[in-house]
This record gives sequence, C-alpha cells and structure tokens, in this order.
Amino acid sequence: MKILTRDKVSSDRKWALNDILNEEEIPSIFETVRKNIPAITAFNKKLNEDNAIDCLTLHSKTLFLIEKLIVYVNMKDDEDKSITKYQELYDQAIQLYVEFSTATSFISPAISSFSLDTLKKLKNNPKYSNYSRYFENIIRKKKHILSAKEEKLLSQVGSFAGDFKDIFSFFDNVDIDLGTINVRGEKVKLTHGSYAVLLRDSDQKVRKKAFDSLYKAYKSMINTIAATYIGNVKATCFYAKTRKYKSSLDMALSGSNIPSIVYDNLIASVKKYTPVMHKYVALRKKALNLSRMHMYDMYTPIVKDIDKLITYDKAYDIVIEGLAPLGQEYKEILLKAKNEGWIDVEETKAKRSGAYSSSIYGTHPYILLNHKGTISDMFTIAHELGHAVHSYKSNNAQCYEKASYTIFVAEIASTVNEVLLIKHLLKEAKGQERIYLLSYYIDMIRTTLFRQTMFAEFERYAHDEIEEGRSLSAEKLTKFYHNLNSAYYGKAVVNDDLIGYEWSRIPHFYNDFYVYQYATGITCAINIANAILKDNSIVEKYNEFLSAGGSLDSLDIIKIMGIDLTNKAPFEVAMKEFRSLQEELDLLIGRE
Repeated sequence: MKILTRDKVSSDRKWALNDILNEEEIPSIFETVRKNIPAITAFNKKLNEDNAIDCLTLHSKTLFLIEKLIVYVNMKDDEDKSITKYQELYDQAIQLYVEFSTATSFISPAISSFSLDTLKKLKNNPKYSNYSRYFENIIRKKKHILSAKEEKLLSQVGSFAGDFKDIFSFFDNVDIDLGTINVRGEKVKLTHGSYAVLLRDSDQKVRKKAFDSLYKAYKSMINTIAATYIGNVKATCFYAKTRKYKSSLDMALSGSNIPSIVYDNLIASVKKYTPVMHKYVALRKKALNLSRMHMYDMYTPIVKDIDKLITYDKAYDIVIEGLAPLGQEYKEILLKAKNEGWIDVEETKAKRSGAYSSSIYGTHPYILLNHKGTISDMFTIAHELGHAVHSYKSNNAQCYEKASYTIFVAEIASTVNEVLLIKHLLKEAKGQERIYLLSYYIDMIRTTLFRQTMFAEFERYAHDEIEEGRSLSAEKLTKFYHNLNSAYYGKAVVNDDLIGYEWSRIPHFYNDFYVYQYATGITCAINIANAILKDNSIVEKYNEFLSAGGSLDSLDIIKIMGIDLTNKAPFEVAMKEFRSLQEELDLLIGRE
C-alpha cells in the first residue's frame, strides 16, 4: 500500500492546527513568557494572602501560553518527522518550560507555609475561586511538607534520586540488544515494536524465537536491572518515610487522594476471579489447537482478523451508531470533531505512528490517527473520541485551573466508548465475526484489568519488602514474579522460566504504583457502559462526569456515576462481565 505525502491528503482529513495559534505568534509568545517570568519571581519571599492571587493569576496566564506553544509545535512535528524546524521549536519550547517551572517553583512551598487558618480562608475566598482545588490539595498535603531547610535538602536529593528511571530508559531504549531472529528465511532485528508484532504471528516457532531472544537479553543484564529498580524502590520508600506517609503506596495514591482500600479491593477482586482466567487460558489453548501452550502464545489471535476493510467514513458512521446511547448532544460533538478539523486521519510519509488525543484549553481537542481500515482502527477512532469529548466538555465547563482531569479518570471515557461499540457490534455479529469480537473484548479485559493488577501486586510486594526491613535481589524479584504469573494464568499454559524476567522490562514500574489506574479505569468503564445501556436516563449524570475536569477529587467524580471503588461491588461487575464473555466464547468455540 502506497504511503501518501501530506500534500495529497484532502483538507477534510487534516487537523486544523491554526485554531491553536498562527505561527507568526510564536516569537511573541516566547517574548511574553520571558517578560512574565521576572514579574512572577518578584513575588518570591513576598507572597501573602493579599497578593497571592496576582502571582497565581500571572502564573496561570503564562503557563497557558507555554502549553499552547508546546502542543502546537509538537503536533506540527508529528505531521512530518522529516522537517527539523518543528523539532527544534519543540526543544526550545521545552527549554522555556523548564526555565519557567524552575523560576516559579517557589510558589507552592511559599503558599504551603501559610497557616492552616489562612489557607482555609483563601480556599473559601471568592476572589480565589479558580484556585479552591489548589488550596484544598495544599491543605491536605500540608502535614507532609517539611521545614524550608528540609525541603531544600530533599530537592537537592531529588536531583539524583530520580535518575533510576532515566538509567533504565537509556538501557531499555538505546543500549539493550534484543537480538536477531530468522523469520521464514529472513533475518529480523528485534525491537520492542517488532516483538509485539511477532507475538501475534501464526507460527508458534516464530513466537518462541522472539520470546527467547528478548528475555535472554534481559536475563543477561538482570543484576544491573535489579540494582536499578531496587534503587528506585528504596528512593520512593525514603521519601515516603521522610514525609511521614504510612507507606510508599499511600504517598503515591495521595496525588489523586485515593485511599489504599481501592488498591486492596482491586487486587482481592481480581485474584478471586483468576479461576475464570484459567478457564479462558485453557480455551485459548483449545482454540489454537496447541498440545502445549506457552506464555508466548497468549497474544496470537484465536481467529484471524475479520478480512474486510472499513473506510474511514464508514468506520466513523459505525462509531456514531455504537455511541448512540450517549445521546444527541454527544453525537453532535462527534460530528463537530469530524467536520471541523479535529482529526488528522491518513497515514502519510514521515508522520508519527500510532494514535492519540491532545487537548489545549480554549481550543477544541485534536486526534491523530493512521487509519488503515481495520476493525482495530475503528475501535481506535472510538477510543480517541472518548478522550476528545471528555476534554472538550471539561474545558467548556471548567476554568483553566480546574479543567484538567487526573490520570485516575483519564482512561474511563475512552474505554466506555470501546465497550459501547463492541456491545453494539455484538448485537448482529454471528459465527467467526462474533468469536473475533468476543475474544477482542476478553483480551482487552485480560490485558488491561488482569495483567495490570498482576503488575500492581508485584509493585506492592517490592515496596513492602523494603519498608518491612527485608532485602530485595534479582533472584527474589524474578521468583516472586514467576509465581505470580503462574497464579494468574493457571496450569493450561506452560509457565516458561523466562517469563519470570518480565518484570525487568516494564518501564511503568519506575512510576511507582501507576499501572493500577489502567485496571480501575476499565472497571469503571464497564460499570458505566452497562449502566447506560440499562437506564438511558443516566446519560445526564455521564455528561456531568465528563464535565467535571479536576473540580473534584477523582473518587468523587466517579461517584457521580454511582461507582464507589472503596467497596468491591464495581469490581464484581467487571469480573462477572469477564466470566459471561468467557462462557459464551466457550460455547461458540465448542460449536465450531
């Protein structure tokens, strides 16, 4: 298939980046920001309850300009990576942001030093209404803020204590050699991207070669990787103890004000349903007609992709049909997105691969696609539109300072769209198409809910070992992960020795206690989609959820939809959905 050059793409298939800014404005943005920085730093050591509003307002206005600049030049760079102009502009914009954030880093510590009574007074002052959430978070975290001298010392420690993530990133993306394998007479150099493709290959021998080559590379460096990861865990535990948190988990969850019971409920609920996962794994083995199934067989499709190309326009129409339960207003936003320059559709020469949604306050959201016409591409449209509509409604309902939603809720709206779309398609699907859609949905739950929960349990083990005064080693980490993998996947799959080293290649582990949010996200999405299909009047509450931005704590935003993750009921809904899908797939495969 011939790759188009950008000039051959019609304007209705390109995003309208000029809606963010005109390039003639860029020099003036740099000039304004550099003029505003000293005006903000003039407040240093002079902040009080009367002038803090002036400092915060100027900070917001300046940050908004920087964000506009960064988003614009980054997306221009993504249009064509061969044009160096925008990469250079992006680098300059990032440097400007670093300069700004460094110069203004005094603001939060200075305001945190205000008395508790003063902070509460400011939070309730109408003049500071845009910053009420900002003050709420400072009040909540005040007991964990140390003296100015101690904070300065921690800041100096932070200049190198965060290097573990960078060390692993350089190793994982630059230094490691994953090897070369023979694929049907052709030598293929393994990369992270090609490995994911090869795991879906129809030939088990190819999958094994890729698996063995990749994990032997990590095994050969396991002591170095373990020392890096253990150092990262120790640093996190040090910060948690120093800041007087009960644990590193509590410190990590405090950012979104999530109680640890949510983490505990997730792990306990998923572990309760691992027998259902074991049945699904056995079903995969049967569907693939394997005498012995290995961990490298867990990603190859049990049926081939449905062999039909779907044009972008047709796929978009199907997405609109699938999301009809979300109401007329939602449909109008979807049409606006398609017709008003929100989406960059076609794969073009030197364009960034993959897909994403990007949002900037004051302008409509943007979506990058590389549409090739597969069913997977249609789900990508639905997913990215979920992010876009979420941002659109939050930005329109909230002030700039309260519009951004947390990572904890970020994947919910996008996954709601995928679940609604797949349920729509399943209404009419039969035969192989139905098996394909069921397995697609099951694997979405398996990889996002079960696998990420397994990761979350591994993280808790690693941090608990350090906090309880025990030691960690490459051997202990690998053994625990191997046993964990066996418990989650069961006896129908060979728990290959090399899978114990999988922990060593997960970059998210260097963002402590991050991955569980993928699992809670899909849990909430399944609950919301099922509730809307059962009672369409709930759409009004869903619009309220989408419009909340960051105006409330994450759990309170989710509670708008009647979901309370501090009890196990929402997790039970998701787990029962998984079981129901597995049982139907079992029946269908038995008939084939």
